[in-house]
Order: sequence, then C-alpha cells, then structure tokens
Amino acid sequence: MKVADAKVHEFETSSAEETIRAGHAIAKLLTPPKFLVLRGDLGAGKTTLVKGIAEELDAAEADEVTSPTFTLIHEYEGTRDGGPVRLYHLDLYRIEGERQLETLGLDELSGPDSIVLVEWGEKFPSVVNRSDGEITMTTTGGDARRITLALKD
Repeated sequence: MKVADAKVHEFETSSAEETIRAGHAIAKLLTPPKFLVLRGDLGAGKTTLVKGIAEELDAAEADEVTSPTFTLIHEYEGTRDGGPVRLYHLDLYRIEGERQLETLGLDELSGPDSIVLVEWGEKFPSVVNRSDGEITMTTTGGDARRITLALKD
C-alpha cells in the first residue's frame, strides 16, 4: 500500500542498535494521536524498532519491550513534550478475522495522547483505513534494514 499525499522519512540501518536509534528518530516525528500500521516480514525487526520508540518516549527500556505475538497488545506509558503519552504495540498475526479483531477494542486505544503501532495490520482493511500512515521495514541483506515512515497529511 502506498500512502497518497504522505510525508515520507527513510532510514537505513545495519544493526539492531541502529534500528533502535532509528526508533528514537521516528518517535520524535510522531505527535499523538497516531495510529500506524507496522509492516515487515517475520524477523524484519519490527519489535526492535518499537524498542527505540518506547525508549525515546521514556515509556520503557529497550530490554523491557517484547513482541506482543501471544498477548496481542502491550501498553507503555511515557512522556512527549512534557505531557503523557500511551504507546500501544499490537500484533495481529494470530487474529483470524474482523470479528476477532473487534474484541481487541481498537477504538478504546485511540485516545488524544496515544501512539498505536499495529504489526500485521495490513491483513485488515478496517485497520489500514483508520491508520495515519505506516512504517515499513525491509531486510536489505544480513542485518541491514530499510525503514520507511509514511505519514498521511
């Protein structure tokens, strides 16, 4: 999916540490409320990127951020520009359909102080339609990654 009329930011990383630093930079570009689809193959480094975003928001240390594959949602409380921010990291890989998706209560997560990052959200048109853009991670060989943040205007 291409985000029409988007502001696009590109990052290239060659290690997990650089991916975390890219997360720091991306966090600075995200003003709540934001609802983003986080795209990338298994092992692309999506959770590693979220570690950096959470760290930059003072929401969690990098080693406290884990994949929500089995819990489906992780919530972190942090700050941005002196105000509170809630970071939600979702993984919809195991969600089978829209009916099951509805039980997650996505509407309740989207508050004025929230940043919602949804892995595997592209599986659901309803998630893509409500998103403010997407972060796409592509493996470019070994530990190298291309990270693209596209925000709708």
